[in-house]
Amino acid sequence: MDVVVLGATGVTGRRVCAYLAERAAATGATWGAAGRDPARVESVLAEAGVSTPEVLAADLTDSAALGALAARARVVLNLAGPYTRHGRSVIDACVTGGAHYADLSGEIPFVRSVTLEADVPARQAGVKVVQVCGFEALPPDLLVLLAAETARERHGEHLVAADVRVSIDALPGLPRPSDGISGGTFQSLAESAGVDDAAVLTDPAALIADGPAAEAVRRTSPILVRPRRAPDGAVIAPMSPAAFINPAVIHRTGLLTATARGELYAPLRYREGVALGGHPATLPLRLGVAGMLSGTQGLIAGIARAPASVRRRVSAGLTRVLPSSGFGPAADRLEAWRWSMRVDATTAQGQDVRAEVHAEGHPGYLATARMLGEAGLLMARPGDTPDAAGCLTPAAALGTGAAERMAAARLFFSVG
Repeated sequence: MDVVVLGATGVTGRRVCAYLAERAAATGATWGAAGRDPARVESVLAEAGVSTPEVLAADLTDSAALGALAARARVVLNLAGPYTRHGRSVIDACVTGGAHYADLSGEIPFVRSVTLEADVPARQAGVKVVQVCGFEALPPDLLVLLAAETARERHGEHLVAADVRVSIDALPGLPRPSDGISGGTFQSLAESAGVDDAAVLTDPAALIADGPAAEAVRRTSPILVRPRRAPDGAVIAPMSPAAFINPAVIHRTGLLTATARGELYAPLRYREGVALGGHPATLPLRLGVAGMLSGTQGLIAGIARAPASVRRRVSAGLTRVLPSSGFGPAADRLEAWRWSMRVDATTAQGQDVRAEVHAEGHPGYLATARMLGEAGLLMARPGDTPDAAGCLTPAAALGTGAAERMAAARLFFSVG
């Protein structure tokens, strides 16, 4: 079959299945769901109003079952996190079985270890391994690559700077605590804090193995979490859920695309954040919110650099007290969200390029589920994505041609 969803009973997994069911009629794609207990998977999806063509048995601790799953699918979409704990067995099964793979991991230390260890085997197998393929980091990754390709086509130049900002344009009423960071993301951050190489969490070159290129990225584009003011008066807070996820992906895309052209990667200065706009009278409040978010993310960075014994204790404590993977917004609060993201980029000779996306649906749940589902459908069809394999970023795996297809997922990309 074309696409199999592993972890289909989770909040986001159910949404991915619903999207694939909706798109199957339009694309002719075949899909299925998988989990440890097929009867429970079928029951949970039926309660969500999703009719599943086929449900497969797949225990994350059963290598034979995972191998059989990979052998049945062109693409496996893995939503069974935290990935640091559960993801590697699925990736290995996909590489061995010849199935493309995508997940929503924002656990950069884990993504780094997979990139270092599985890139060559995946390339040899002709398999795309695509991590961080949801709100983190598909939209900013595609936007920066769109801007870079536009700069080359229009001006014959490469980008030296890219500034991404996301804005929430409409909400389903007053905000609720459960509208924000998901339980799965909380657990992923907790897992990342406890791993041996947690310090790479804050490294913008975490996904670049080439030493000189990595050092150039660190010099040119350090990750900063302090608030700043935009020229239009907006307060720019650190990116949510964390400022330590997208930069490493953006720079790996730059390296991969430069290498594919036979060029050395010249790192750009990448910045990102959440735009807090409003009436001038609300400026103190907006600065306060941005400062609170900055302090929280600074604490995360501090934990990542702490001694191993401290990190492990903190990680274990956070895992116990933070919301679990089922924590998230109510179903009736997913549709009404409207958000946008834009990149303002500059070339070496000062030419400006802007690309943007306007999207519908809760960024971390509904929009993420749709874009991951569409990414799976794209990778399932030969010729719909670039002829590349290995541990890839979303933009490098899907190519800028995917921007038009993302309209089906209610993400509408454009270049100014």
